[in-house]
Amino acid sequence: MENNSKILIIGATGFVGKFMVEASVKAGHSTFALVRESTLSDSSKSSIIQTFKTLGVNLLLGDINDHQSLVKAIKKVDVVISMVSHKQLQDQYNIISAIKEAGNVKRFFPSEFGHDVDRTHTVNEGQELFDRKAKLRRTIEAEGIPHTYVVANFFTGHFLPTLSELHWIKTPLDKVVILGDGNIKVVLNTEEDVATYTIRSVDDPRTLNKILYVRPPGNTVSHNDLVSLWEKHHCETLKRVYVSEEKVLKYIEESSYPINMGLSICHSAYVKGDHTNYEIKPSFGFEASMLYPDVKYTSLDEFFHHNDACTPFYLNQLITVNDV
Repeated sequence: MENNSKILIIGATGFVGKFMVEASVKAGHSTFALVRESTLSDSSKSSIIQTFKTLGVNLLLGDINDHQSLVKAIKKVDVVISMVSHKQLQDQYNIISAIKEAGNVKRFFPSEFGHDVDRTHTVNEGQELFDRKAKLRRTIEAEGIPHTYVVANFFTGHFLPTLSELHWIKTPLDKVVILGDGNIKVVLNTEEDVATYTIRSVDDPRTLNKILYVRPPGNTVSHNDLVSLWEKHHCETLKRVYVSEEKVLKYIEESSYPINMGLSICHSAYVKGDHTNYEIKPSFGFEASMLYPDVKYTSLDEFFHHNDACTPFYLNQLITVNDV
């Protein structure tokens, strides 16, 4: 434990950030979280902050847009993990600047955790998002900052929303929208597993300046397989409504933000196969479950078994059955 890196997590109270904090503490790292003063007084964040205090997390007051507070926080640690949302991607240039001034960081993890942005066939808003991430990668590399990029593909918590989050959808819940023919393999991982794999890699020389792909075999399935898993655990049959690529592209073109972005990212994964249409080579990266076989990840079959209310209707939020 004494040899473990000290880790600073920026965006710690966000959707995935809190899982990263818990994984870091669990692995025995001295864990620091950069938090704004406004966050400490935010009632919606109070339970998260209390959990951090219980875990022994070091809360550092600061802001990603306050250079001096950022440098001060970074000087206390060895590793910086950014968990900021896609709306704050450009703010990460502030982190790069602070890392350069601090001069002590041995590994930086920018906020990625989705597609491999250098290997996609995305259109519209999705491509613009990935281009911003790719440009940030090039800046990190040009500045000579030691780094690891984490490609987690889809999170189950976001792409497999629960019934309680679907109350506003007009689409009948006995139907499911599938882009393309539904046979393209995609990857979905729990937030906890992605956090665990990420923290395992922080002191691993094999992942230095490489990409860590979270693509375990038990979580690599087609959309048809995904629906079948849901049917298996619910003893029900869903009507599958298939949408051709031509129609998907038309929906993307005609939709406004954020629908066009969501559809673009799903088109990239479910139609173009951008989660799985390339081989992971040691020259640029490693697959997490192969690199750390001792980590027991949650397979999708296990996920559905333990989350009875969970349904694969993310795409129904973007295209209603009545539209196709």
